[in-house]
Amino acid sequence: MADSPSRNTGAHLVYTELRRQILGLELEPGTRLYEPAMAEKLNVSRTPLREAIRRLISEGLLEQQPTGGVLVPALDEAVISELYEVRAAMEALMARQACVKATAADIEALKGILERNAALVAFADDAMAQGMALHAKIAEMAGNSWARRFHDQISSQMERYRHFTNSTQERRDQALAQHRILVAAVAAGSPEEAARLAFDHVMGARDAALRAITGSSSAIS
Repeated sequence: MADSPSRNTGAHLVYTELRRQILGLELEPGTRLYEPAMAEKLNVSRTPLREAIRRLISEGLLEQQPTGGVLVPALDEAVISELYEVRAAMEALMARQACVKATAADIEALKGILERNAALVAFADDAMAQGMALHAKIAEMAGNSWARRFHDQISSQMERYRHFTNSTQERRDQALAQHRILVAAVAAGSPEEAARLAFDHVMGARDAALRAITGSSSAIS
């Protein structure tokens, strides 16, 4: 018997809200989820809550314990490094391909994103959104559907760490400067240079995230 539309909708709404709380660190790393309390807090029955939890476990955003408990995964430095390294490789690939396929309209679009990035660089969330828009445009220009699919999967996992990468004005200014030279390389049709710059940019974000997370962990302990 097929699930009812209302049941599916309820589970999706719970999934969306829990995912938002996990990625936004409202549910802190290491937090254990207690179904009765969570169902009451979200004002839902336990059936859609359990469906949402299963989906989040499958995506790696919740962790099933051998004892049966469910936790928000800890901020694992090794996992973070791996994610950023794979994303750096994907960004390099797509930057290289974007150079070959870029049109004049594409370059103007990238420059427009840069202008908005510069105008909003003092605001962490807005600066992050413009940075993500720039990388998304490069991915679109590259036109590699498999690279983009893998990149999107990795980016989804990385959302929990992104706010660590631009938490300071110094890092946001640095990221903007890196975006400028990356766009210049794409506009100049320099695929190897663009690939190197894209790779180094993501690895710089990795280092910033690890420094911020290590600092946060030290402050807590």
